[in-house]
Amino acid sequence: MFGNGKCSNKIIGMNTKVLLLGLATVCTAAVPAGACTGIALTAKDGSYIQARTIEWAKGYLESGYSIIPRGEKLFSYTPDGGRGMHFTAKYGVVGLTVADKNFIAEGINEAGLSCGLFFFPEYGSYKAFDPARRDVSVADMQFNQFVLTQYSTIDEVKDALLNGKVDVVGLVGDAVVHWRIGEPSGRQVVLEIVDGVPHFYENPVGVITNAPGFEWHLTNLSNYVNLYGGTAAPQKMGEFTVNPIGSGSGLRGVPGDATPPSRFIRAAFIRNTAPQLADAYATVTQTFHLLNFFDVPLGFETNVGAEFPDIPSATQWTSSIDLTHRKVYYHTAYNINIRCIDLSEIDFGKVAYQWHPLDASQVQPVEKVEVR
Repeated sequence: MFGNGKCSNKIIGMNTKVLLLGLATVCTAAVPAGACTGIALTAKDGSYIQARTIEWAKGYLESGYSIIPRGEKLFSYTPDGGRGMHFTAKYGVVGLTVADKNFIAEGINEAGLSCGLFFFPEYGSYKAFDPARRDVSVADMQFNQFVLTQYSTIDEVKDALLNGKVDVVGLVGDAVVHWRIGEPSGRQVVLEIVDGVPHFYENPVGVITNAPGFEWHLTNLSNYVNLYGGTAAPQKMGEFTVNPIGSGSGLRGVPGDATPPSRFIRAAFIRNTAPQLADAYATVTQTFHLLNFFDVPLGFETNVGAEFPDIPSATQWTSSIDLTHRKVYYHTAYNINIRCIDLSEIDFGKVAYQWHPLDASQVQPVEKVEVR
């Protein structure tokens, strides 16, 4: 959709209505095939990390990274094919994008605020787009871009939405998302919009998936209160001793399917049993290992007889963001080598607004081992 290198804040090679049509195809197909999972960890030195997967099993999800400088003039799309709010970037941003360079799925700004979107079908619902409020309307798929260029704290975001300064509007049909917003302090909230009303939930478990709503997921944890990390103790049944088969039997019963409720439970227990590591780098690499458990292979959530797209995996990329040191790490289905974008190395007062694909080439590098 976009070429390599620098690009202006315009739709390249298509008009807005064509873009929305294409986005509708992506979003509606992604609802049954989306299985995004997010976790957060804090290192012993206080470094705070937010990581996630992003899935789409229907074909190649064109993804890239955008660099947005301070002072960049931006605007939101609207569902009628026009323009909504116009805004100027107060903070420099690095964002990982899907479908369009303005659609940041996960990103961070130079103040350390991070924001990511996760599909929230059937349970969320935005306020209907009001052309009379066009100047305060921001598309759901551009909400991350707006938040990261405008705010440095969660409370600023809450003030904007709860006091009617910003309307979040859907671009296409019933495709709805919710958001995870985090600060370097380790505070994290989940934002869900239901019947047009925004709700912010403090996130005490550091996990997010998709529908149903976040409070439902917290309640559902009670159904698994009997589980624990480690190995179950032997039990006597009369004169017979029942021994566990293998280690890790304390978590026997953790659901292994790809539905959002099951992934939430699995992620909560995996995060809770993960050891706390020394620093940011160790914790970042730890999150990639933990999220390997949530990779969705092709066919796992596909109906029998369906055709498979020419992609390596339904999990198209995984990211881990160090909010403390302002670093974005990622790997993709095509190249599982971890790459890093360090915001401290970017002069957001001088850099140009640019977009690049996550993979320069869709080939997995293999390091040859020389045997002497």
